[in-house]
Amino acid sequence: MRYLIKFSYDGSKFYGFQRLKGKVCVQSVLENALSIINKKDTVIKGAGRTDRGVHAYGQAASFDLDFDIDSDRLKNALNSIVSPYINVHEVRTVDDNFHARFNVIEKTYIYKIWLGDFNPFLYDYYLMYNKKINKKKLEESAKVLVGAHNFINFVSGQRDNYNMVINSIDIKYLDNEVNIIFRGKSFYRYMIRNLVGAILDYNEGKCDIMKLKKMVSGKELIRLSTAPARGLYLMEVYYGN
Repeated sequence: MRYLIKFSYDGSKFYGFQRLKGKVCVQSVLENALSIINKKDTVIKGAGRTDRGVHAYGQAASFDLDFDIDSDRLKNALNSIVSPYINVHEVRTVDDNFHARFNVIEKTYIYKIWLGDFNPFLYDYYLMYNKKINKKKLEESAKVLVGAHNFINFVSGQRDNYNMVINSIDIKYLDNEVNIIFRGKSFYRYMIRNLVGAILDYNEGKCDIMKLKKMVSGKELIRLSTAPARGLYLMEVYYGN
């Protein structure tokens, strides 16, 4: 029987999502719990990897069990093992050919920037930003970055193809914070953190709009800042049903 789970986690407590030998990772904690429940080694297929320090409200993964179990019972059993830094909030059965990564229609990420006084209790969950925000500049840079582009300048590591589509970039202004919301089918390694770094570099006058346009053309290698992992959250994974 194949299941899909959606879950949240505090990324500051893990060495990233993907299992790594000798490290506490989200994937390994969930797989250890499922192996106890399934009474055999059980692996999960995640909707995507998040880096060390990146958080999630709505990460997703699929896996197989050797028996049929009620969704609420499975959720409760998992949470009794994986707490306190992971919480499974949805469990459902899916078709045997379902794959948590390959069936994704869209993902939503949020990058959180704190504008208030420095708060040590928020440090692991925001970028602490002590510079003035120019709303017009943030909107201008987001408009350049959204759409279909070659994102080679925003990706870490080598790939065969750097072309992809960002469906939207929305910016929300709250009392003491700014949330930059990204939507797209997939995002490559460090990509959102590099996009946020470019937006903030433009905000600070470290680059102009023409440089941003050159960056998304992919014709010239240009590097700007990389925002820290702690402000990034995977909010939701959409499958269309």
